[in-house]
Amino acid sequence: MGPGPGRESVANRGDRCPARLANCSNEVECAGFSWRAILGFMAPSSGASFERHSRIDPALIVIAAGVCAALHVGKLPPAITALREALGMSLVEAGFLLSLVQVAGMSCGLAFGVLVDGLGLRRSMMLGLGVLGTVSAIGGLAQGVAMLMALRACEGFGFLLVVLPAPALIRHLVAPQRVSRVFGLWGAYMPLATALALLIGPLFIGAFGWRTWWWGLALVSLLMVAVVARCVPAEPAVAPARGTPWLQRLRRTLAEPGPWLVALLFTAYSGQWLAVIGFLPAIYMQAGVSGAATGVLTALAAAVNIAGNIGAGRLLHRGLAPGRLLVIGFVTMTLAAAATFAGANGAGLPGWARFVAVLLFSGVGGLIPATLFALAVRVAPGDSMLSTTIGWMQQWSAFGQFCGPPIVAWVASMVGGWEFTWLATGAASLCGLLLTAALVRLLASRPAAAPSYR
Repeated sequence: MGPGPGRESVANRGDRCPARLANCSNEVECAGFSWRAILGFMAPSSGASFERHSRIDPALIVIAAGVCAALHVGKLPPAITALREALGMSLVEAGFLLSLVQVAGMSCGLAFGVLVDGLGLRRSMMLGLGVLGTVSAIGGLAQGVAMLMALRACEGFGFLLVVLPAPALIRHLVAPQRVSRVFGLWGAYMPLATALALLIGPLFIGAFGWRTWWWGLALVSLLMVAVVARCVPAEPAVAPARGTPWLQRLRRTLAEPGPWLVALLFTAYSGQWLAVIGFLPAIYMQAGVSGAATGVLTALAAAVNIAGNIGAGRLLHRGLAPGRLLVIGFVTMTLAAAATFAGANGAGLPGWARFVAVLLFSGVGGLIPATLFALAVRVAPGDSMLSTTIGWMQQWSAFGQFCGPPIVAWVASMVGGWEFTWLATGAASLCGLLLTAALVRLLASRPAAAPSYR
C-alpha cells in the first residue's frame, strides 16, 4: 500500500509524533518499583523530541483506561450465577446479557469511529469513561432482567468511546519504532480486564453482592476520567481528521479491502474467545469446582491471553510475518477447543489436560488481536481514517462477541452439555484461516507498502 491517492506513507505518519507527551506531575514509584522501568520500551528513543514530566508513560494511562472500560464487559461472567439466582435468568438470557454490551459496537462501531476522529481522541476517551461510570451506577439499581439488558447495551456506547481512540492516541504518544510493541500491550487490554474481573469478582460478589460490584466499577471509571485528564496530553490541536469531511472518511475506509478483512478476522476470533472464557465459570461450577477455585482458574485462562498479545508485538517487531501469526493462532484455537470439549460423560481428556488445552486456546489465540491491531494501522487509508478503521474492526468484533456466547449456549442447551462447543469454535477458526489467506494475498500484492513493525 504505497503512497498514493487517499493513502499516507508510513514515513509521513511517523513524522507526526507530537513534541510533547505528558504533563502529569505525579511521580509514581512504589518500594523502588518503577513501572517505567518495566515498560521502558514504550519510551521514545533519545533522539525523539518528547518531554517527560512523569514516571508514568501516558501511553500506559491510555491502556489502563482501556482496561477500565473492558472491566465493564468482563464484570458479568463472575456474576452470572448470582444474577440467575437473584433475577431468575435462564442460561440463554445469561448468554445474551453477556453479549449485549456489544450491541453498540455491532451497530455503531463504524459511525463512532468517524465521530471519534472528529470529536478528539482524549475528549472521546474521557466522555466514554464518564458514560460507563454513570450507567454502571444505575445498573446496580436494576430490579429485572429487561432493565439490566438495556443498561448493558448502553454501556457498550461508553466502551466504544474509550477503546476506539486508543490506538490513534497511542500513535501520538509513542515513537514510531516502538508502536508494534505497545500495540502488543494494547491488544491485551481485554484479557487483562477479564482476568481481573474473574479473579476479584467472585470474592467481591460473595462478600458484598453483585450490586456493589457494579457500583465499585462505576467509581473506578469515574476516577479514571480524572487520571486521563491529568496525565494524558491532548493530540495536536490541528488533527488530520478534522480536515476531511466525515462522509469522505467513511467512503475511503469502506472502499478498501484491508479494513474489511481485518474486521472480519476479528469477528472470527472474538466470538469464540468470549464464548469459551465467558462460560468457563458456569462450566466449572456445574462440574463441582468451588467458587474461589473457579475464579482463579478462569482468571488464569484469560490472563494467558495477555502473553500471546505481548508476544505477537515482539514477534512483529522482529520481522515475523503477520499472516503466519494469524495462522498459528487460529489452528491452535481449533485444536485446543477440540481437546477441551470433545467427549461426553468422562470420555474425553482428563481434567488437567483439558485445562492445559484451555490455556493454549487463550494464550496462543492471543497472537491474533495484537496482530490485527498492528495490521489495522497498515491497511487504514491514512491516519485521519485510523479510528474509523478501528471502529469498523470493533463493529465486526462486537458482532462476533454478540453471536458467539448465545450460539454456544444454544448448542449446549440442545445437546445437554458442552461437548460440541468445539464445532462452533472450529467453524469460526476455519473462517479465520480463509480470511487470513485473502489478507496475505492482499498484502503480497502491495510489497512496497510493507512497513517495518520495528
